[in-house]
Amino acid sequence: MRHAVKGRKLGRTTSHREALFRNQLASLILNERIVTTLPKAKELRPLAEKVVTHGKQGTVSARRWVLRWIPNTEKRRTMVKKVFDEIAPRFSERPGGYLRIVKLGPRLGDGAEMAVLEFVDREAGAAAPPPEEKKAKKAAPPKKDAAPKKAAPKGGAKEAKGGKAKAGGGGAPKAAPRTKRGESS
Repeated sequence: MRHAVKGRKLGRTTSHREALFRNQLASLILNERIVTTLPKAKELRPLAEKVVTHGKQGTVSARRWVLRWIPNTEKRRTMVKKVFDEIAPRFSERPGGYLRIVKLGPRLGDGAEMAVLEFVDREAGAAAPPPEEKKAKKAAPPKKDAAPKKAAPKGGAKEAKGGKAKAGGGGAPKAAPRTKRGESS
């Protein structure tokens, strides 16, 4: 029994789970809104709120703590700068609860409960919304050509020209018939 064990494993090892949270946190900082599964959103929210709280402190040690949770990419410094210069000042008067989780319903492919994790004071036009979930599209009906194609003669191209067609049909040679184990042909 898992008495008093907090946190979800999400079917991943510790290092994989931390890398997942780092990448999702980076996407959240850049776009200020992400679409993910509900358990992942519930696990990411406390971490993201701690990042904003450290951003409100504005100290060197707070910057180093935030750097620890942002993946090592070329945008790393700009993301930390955004946390400390843009996101944290918006929440200077707010004592916590910087993020909201909005449930979207089940995902089409596997039925996983989906959710949006976004900042509470996010403006409608502040960042472009992420692409909506891809839905299965039906194949477009083939377009009808202006001139219908002429049907090929039944005998094949060689018979149409007067040549002889092969008796075997001209395809790849047929494989030998399969036999039961132990029998030889």
